[in-house]
Amino acid sequence: MNNDQTAIRTTYFSIIGNTALALIKGLAGFFGNSYALIADAIESTTDIFASFLVLLGFKYAKRPADENHPYGHGKIEPLITFGVVAFLVVSATIIAYESIQNIQTPHKIPKSWTLIVLGLIIVWKEISFQIVIKKSKQTNSSSLKADAWHHRSDAITSVMAFIGISIAIIFGKGYETADDWAALFASAFILYNSYLILRPALGEVMDEQLYDDLILEIREKSIEVKGVLDTEKCFIRKSGMKFHVDLHAIVNSEITVKSGHDIAHKLKDYLREEIPNLGHVLIHIEPNE
Repeated sequence: MNNDQTAIRTTYFSIIGNTALALIKGLAGFFGNSYALIADAIESTTDIFASFLVLLGFKYAKRPADENHPYGHGKIEPLITFGVVAFLVVSATIIAYESIQNIQTPHKIPKSWTLIVLGLIIVWKEISFQIVIKKSKQTNSSSLKADAWHHRSDAITSVMAFIGISIAIIFGKGYETADDWAALFASAFILYNSYLILRPALGEVMDEQLYDDLILEIREKSIEVKGVLDTEKCFIRKSGMKFHVDLHAIVNSEITVKSGHDIAHKLKDYLREEIPNLGHVLIHIEPNE
């Protein structure tokens, strides 16, 4: 299974899981008198739409390079990540607003059985986070990373809800709004995570140099090619799940242009064979002094 197939399958996993959890949380919150659970359901609902957005992005990014997009369509990925972050911000804002409204409105103490529901949800969402974040690292997908953090944010809001409901149940009258305060704190955490997701995606769009480990690997692999004495400049741009490389390779100044050309092709082919995540590799030949 290639990276595109892995990413798409993982996104379907997120969509199915979030749909089931949104229904469970909404029903449990309504019948269990817990706005924290209802807020959790709202977050899961926005997660469904965000995952669909990620899925559409992956399907578009799979399109092959064409005349207008010689580097492919991978740049759609960070743009999709911006959309996912927007969903997170909207859900956090809705949760915060409704929490404040409920804090000001007297209501019943949540039912104790809602804690069981929340406990199961927390375990499932953390498992989901671990699965999706592993796949995001495997595929180098910023969109999957954002989707993974949706799961982690969901788990955090559920933890906050668990704490709030526990306080309300243990201390009783006068603490009915504890789960609303929990939802409000959770919204702040979601906003913070939104920034953590947005920052690397913005760097990707701006072609920020964030890949020191990959540059080191490219330099080490390059000198394994016969005729390459060393490397000089190495610039990397990420597009979707691929890394496009501009590399200056140092060769013997006494060789012919044809020999330098042949070395450049061998180096390009070798790098793409050894490091499968590389896309376009442009080699510029530099003579040694």
